[in-house]
Amino acid sequence: RLGLERADTAEKAVTVIVDLLEKYGQGGNCMESQMAFTYHNSFLIADRKEAWVLETSGKYWAAEKVEGGVRNISNQLSITTKIDREHPELKEYAKSKGWWDGEKEFDFAATYSYVNTARMTTTRGRYYEGYKLLNKHKGSITSEIMMEILRDKESGINMEGGFMTTGSMVSVLPQQPNLPCIHYFTGTPDPAR
Repeated sequence: RLGLERADTAEKAVTVIVDLLEKYGQGGNCMESQMAFTYHNSFLIADRKEAWVLETSGKYWAAEKVEGGVRNISNQLSITTKIDREHPELKEYAKSKGWWDGEKEFDFAATYSYVNTARMTTTRGRYYEGYKLLNKHKGSITSEIMMEILRDKESGINMEGGFMTTGSMVSVLPQQPNLPCIHYFTGTPDPAR
């Protein structure tokens, strides 16, 4: 939300978020219950002209400019070797911890997934199912199709049970500046309602 408030492009929003991350860090419980459950954050950031994926692990982060196709996030690191921006000490910190030898190609997800505090066991399934649903409609995704994908319970995208989907948003961002952007938000936690 602060990226939206303080930046007028997707890349500037990445800068706002990483500056705040480096200054304040991140943390806090992800649930209102007494159970302690934390994880680091991923963001899809887009404007009319470009899109970025930003993923974090503690104060460290990597960002990838989306060059085409479809991308999704789902409570796991997905940026691998294509890193367009990164925390200045990202690789050195990984080397100092023995997570990366400095020789082989650096893979953010493979290296930093080991320190992620998430204990989710189904995120891989949700991530891959989401990617499959997006890929199925690649090139012809409409707001209606995106809403269908976000409502999909079989894939685990729309979660029920101990962990529930808390809200969904679909945005239409025309490249033509004379056309308005349109944003749809759920009024209830379950996007199927």
